[in-house]
Amino acid sequence: MATVTKRDLNQRTTEVLAQAAVVGEVIVTERGEPRWRVSSYRGQDDPLARAERQGRYTPPSNRVPWPTDVGGPRYRSEDIDELLDQMRGEH
Repeated sequence: MATVTKRDLNQRTTEVLAQAAVVGEVIVTERGEPRWRVSSYRGQDDPLARAERQGRYTPPSNRVPWPTDVGGPRYRSEDIDELLDQMRGEH
């Protein structure tokens, strides 16, 4: 993330905006303290991407892909009927 001073933003606005377009956002400081955030317009983000950009969501560090095959036991129709009977208390 890039950082510029308030004075730099005032004197080099075009360059700072071009930098924001490349890196995504630029932090503007005043007397060494971060005060403002200048970001490029990205259109309509999905809600998760917007929350991540705003710092309200951090994606997991170990992204595990979704399984291609659903695991677990295979039930026959008779097994399902028996389970439903047990849930209803008709056993």
